[in-house]
Amino acid sequence: MIKTFISKYNIKAIIFVVTAALMTSLGQMFWKLSKNTLAFLFIGFMLYGAGSLLFIIALKNAELSVVQPMMSVGYIFALVIGIIILNENVTYGQILAVFFIIIGVSFIGGKDV
Repeated sequence: MIKTFISKYNIKAIIFVVTAALMTSLGQMFWKLSKNTLAFLFIGFMLYGAGSLLFIIALKNAELSVVQPMMSVGYIFALVIGIIILNENVTYGQILAVFFIIIGVSFIGGKDV
């Protein structure tokens, strides 16, 4: 499926949307860390805004019905950030839920591939 997507759509769109998902996830992490630091809040807004701009660029290179579901990689980034950086406890149920979300979204986005 990924090979078909790459051959049908611009590789730039894939890079932009995955980077956008990472940046928005990092922005959300900085929001969470901004309890006592205004700088972290600002960094979070900058990262989230930059991610949104990259998403818009990705939309110029591929169809919305394909690009939007690819933002689901943000769930993976959020899970990894939660575990590694924020030391959050993540259950197997949460991991399984993210897995099912990604599968479901791939069916939605895969209709045009």
